[in-house]
This record gives sequence, structure tokens and C-alpha cells, in this order.
Amino acid sequence: MLAHPDGLVGDGPAARFAAVLERRAAGEPVAYIRGMKEFHGLALAVDARALVPRPETELLVDLALAELADVLGRAPRPRGTPPVRVADVGTGSGAIAVAVAAALRRRGMAGEVEIIASDRSTGAAVLAAENAVAHGVADHVGVAVADLLPAQGAEAGLLRTPQRFDLVCANLPYIRTGDLAGLPAPVGFEPREALDGGLDGLEVIRRLLALLPARLDAAGLALLEIGADQADPVGSAVGSLLPGWSCEVVADLAGLPRIAQVAPATRPGSRP
Repeated sequence: MLAHPDGLVGDGPAARFAAVLERRAAGEPVAYIRGMKEFHGLALAVDARALVPRPETELLVDLALAELADVLGRAPRPRGTPPVRVADVGTGSGAIAVAVAAALRRRGMAGEVEIIASDRSTGAAVLAAENAVAHGVADHVGVAVADLLPAQGAEAGLLRTPQRFDLVCANLPYIRTGDLAGLPAPVGFEPREALDGGLDGLEVIRRLLALLPARLDAAGLALLEIGADQADPVGSAVGSLLPGWSCEVVADLAGLPRIAQVAPATRPGSRP
């Protein structure tokens, strides 16, 4: 419009633009209107089947990549070495799983890692699979419909779910039920089940914590996104459900608590 102010717009484009303005005026997220959201350098397809990926979650991807680089670099990996096993729990659009796999591919490490992305919503799981295919990582990212972690042996795209994972990533619902009504209007268009974390915001996260002793490797790590005021409560939850385990909270670029790093006492260097 600025470059060609004298250009004419036909009735069709003008009507479509007016319709888009009406959707935005009603509060619908721009990402849903565009059908796309940029995340960690990728253009991901997004719609009302899943939460819009947030910039804060990119920190979780960065921490996951740092952990995987450390795991892959600890010792030689001769031919036939089993892949490093990663879970992305509550995957939504598949943002975390696809971003991690795409970054590993750029570094020539994709073949060393298998990612199981799961979501209890069938629609979200389908969207995640679509994004995995669109970015060429469907052979390394398997998507399954499951409440938290799929059972051992469950099919996930081209992959099978292992019993234990070396790394568990999760951006689960962590907003208190009572706070949902006060959120900005665009949030009301997103799936409530992807936002509602129960009375204190940690109900779903606590359910995942309870699964970790049976599903996380003895030297593994869990990365859990949390609310900015949940550092102490999640630490208390880990202390109660996982005695002896460590919980360190990493701040985001705004200096706010964002990612809880949870590890078993058997992990090298771990401290309660």
C-alpha cells in the first residue's frame, strides 16, 4: 500500500481483507488468521486445534538442544548405538519437537535422536504431524495421541514409544482455572484444555512428575515450562512427589522463572 498508493484493489481482495479485519476486531489471534506462526526460526502451521506457540517456549528448545549436544558428545557413538530418546509431552502444534528436530538436522545430528510427540487432543496431534511432514522431520518425530506419555511400544508415526526417555520436554497447561477469565481476548480462541492447569495451575504438571520415575532414564532430564510465579510451587511439588530429585528453575529473557529442570538423584552432578 505504501509503495503503490495508486494501485487498484478488486472487489474480491477487498472483501477478504474486510473479513480478516472483522476476525481480528473480534479478538481472534493473528496467528490463526494467517494460519502460521514463526517459532525458533520456523514457520509453523497453526489453527484452533492447538495453542499458538509463544516466544518464551523457545528457551525450552534451546535448553533441550544444549542437553542433547551434551548427551551426544559424552562418548563415541559407534554404528548401531541406540538413538537418544526424547519426549515432547502436550506437543500441541508440534512446535518443540519440530524445532528440536530441525535444529538437529542442520547440525547433522538428526539421525542420532528419536522424538515422540504426544497430545491428548487428536486434532492437535494431527496438526503436529502436519508440521513434522512440512519441515521434513517426520522420520525423526513420531506423533501419538495420548494422555501425557504413550505406553511403551505404542505406535507414534514411523516410531515406537520406548519405556524410558533420556529427555522429557513439556509445555503443559499451567494457568490457574480462576485466572482464565481475566486473560486477553485472543487467548479465548485457543483450546481451553491447553491452558487450564487446575486450581493452582500445576495439576497436569504434577501428573507428569509422578510418571517420571518409571519413564525417565536414571541419567535423564525433564524440562517443564511453568508460569512466572510458579518457581517455588513447582519446587515443592518435585520435593513432595520425587524425594531426592533436583529442581532448578531457569529464567527467560525477561528475567522471569520459565523452565523447571527436573532430574533424578542418579543423574551425574544432580543435587536435591
